[in-house]
Amino acid sequence: MAEFPARLHVLLASHAPLGLVIRRGPSKHVATILWNRRRDEFQLGQWLKGRIYERRSDLSPDGKHLIYFAMNGKWDSEAKGSWTAISRAPYLKALAIFPKGDCWHGGGLWTNKNDYWVNDGYGHSVLRDTKEVRRDKRFEPSEYYGGECLGVYYPRLLRDGWQLMERVNVSKWKDKDVFEKDLDRGWRLRKIAHAEIDSPDGKGCYWDEHQLVHTESRTEVDCADWEWAELDRERLVWASRGKLFAGVVESSGLVNETELFDFNPMDFEAIEAPY
Repeated sequence: MAEFPARLHVLLASHAPLGLVIRRGPSKHVATILWNRRRDEFQLGQWLKGRIYERRSDLSPDGKHLIYFAMNGKWDSEAKGSWTAISRAPYLKALAIFPKGDCWHGGGLWTNKNDYWVNDGYGHSVLRDTKEVRRDKRFEPSEYYGGECLGVYYPRLLRDGWQLMERVNVSKWKDKDVFEKDLDRGWRLRKIAHAEIDSPDGKGCYWDEHQLVHTESRTEVDCADWEWAELDRERLVWASRGKLFAGVVESSGLVNETELFDFNPMDFEAIEAPY
């Protein structure tokens, strides 16, 4: 069986120089890692034997709290095998936990640093709640993108400054949606979000590819190995082959590419949250 690099997805805090790396690999092991974006230092949070649906998760604007949707398949447990939880980043220990019992909907978004919206769908129960942050029961995304990952992921992208440029139905059970974000010097970052049943090896049914596009020259640079990319202040950051990188976009293109961290060597370890 082929071995694949660690799969990475990153959540960035909008009002603090922090991020959360969600590292998956092997397929039923996932870790969360705090990223200090000012010093490019990384701190391991916790591992989970199961799956975190990274596209249904979000980091609070101040980087202090995480909302995530997870599944371990233990359907007879108190958490009903899948659940939405609130934790203190970068840890996964739940301050609040809402059992789901299936993998429809789930997860949510932060509407400000103290309030979160739950992607409720067919409904959660309440196993444990918290007064540390509050559930926002009035917020609803302006558009509905379905009962799986896109129902949280697309509103998060739009909130964070991406523009939805085009929606393409390629064939039955195969769609791709094109998002773009302005960079410097006439460049734009293009994110092509795929949703398909027969995805390429090493990809889930939801996966992204990226391009750098120059608006005047019409130059397109394929970034085939990038599974996640975002603008971080004056630099571009991206994940490729289990590693995190940063670079600067000049008129000529991407320069000063730097490897920030290699997440591939990491192995599962049991860690207790400090709360």
